[in-house]
Amino acid sequence: MSEMLKINDLHVTAAGKEILHGVDLEIGKGETHVLMGPNGAGKSTLGYALMGHPKYEITQGSIIYEGKDITAETADKRAQDGLFLSFQNPLEIPGISLSNFIRNSMEQRTGERVKLWDFKKAIAKEMETLNMDPAYADRDLNVGFSGGEKKKAEILQLLMLNPGLAILDETDSGLDVDAVRTVSEGISIFQKEKQGTLLIITHSTKILESLKVDKTHVLADGKIVANGGPEMVDEINENGFEKYIK
Repeated sequence: MSEMLKINDLHVTAAGKEILHGVDLEIGKGETHVLMGPNGAGKSTLGYALMGHPKYEITQGSIIYEGKDITAETADKRAQDGLFLSFQNPLEIPGISLSNFIRNSMEQRTGERVKLWDFKKAIAKEMETLNMDPAYADRDLNVGFSGGEKKKAEILQLLMLNPGLAILDETDSGLDVDAVRTVSEGISIFQKEKQGTLLIITHSTKILESLKVDKTHVLADGKIVANGGPEMVDEINENGFEKYIK
């Protein structure tokens, strides 16, 4: 299996404080990796750094995506390359509808015009999959959306944009059982039908129940301290992180 992402000795600083102290990680194309760890370990920082958030400065190391060094690339260029990040707390963007945002993003990524009729059919299909009211497509992005609808809108973007690598940061946080099930189904479609590559940052194991996990990693104090297979998820769920942190 070809390599999708390779992180080498990554050090990341925010507001003058180093948060990641040398992270190494490799993800093969089509694989699903789970990143877990205690609060404040640096999990979200890693997601933001991979996406090129300007607040997070890479002071050492490299990020190789599909054989290309993207360490110095801006966030918009990484998105065009095929990286996608879903946020813990999606932002509200007044003045642009959900459907226009997605269509414009698709055109920016491919450099090609997206035909309106084809787009409307595709977005209607994916919204049905996610049990989303079609009216949300014409509403301003995330404005007045419930927490669950915001997360569904993130997964809708994932399915429509079909990125090379999706980084899902606590996508299941704040969701009730039904919403977690629906969001998990959408992620499963990306994983299985679209052969997508995933890095799932999570505290909960509920969202993983319908997914095939290839590898699990534990991040603590800014470093990956343990690596394992899918069985590690159940072990952490039962016994916590103490064993790995020690």
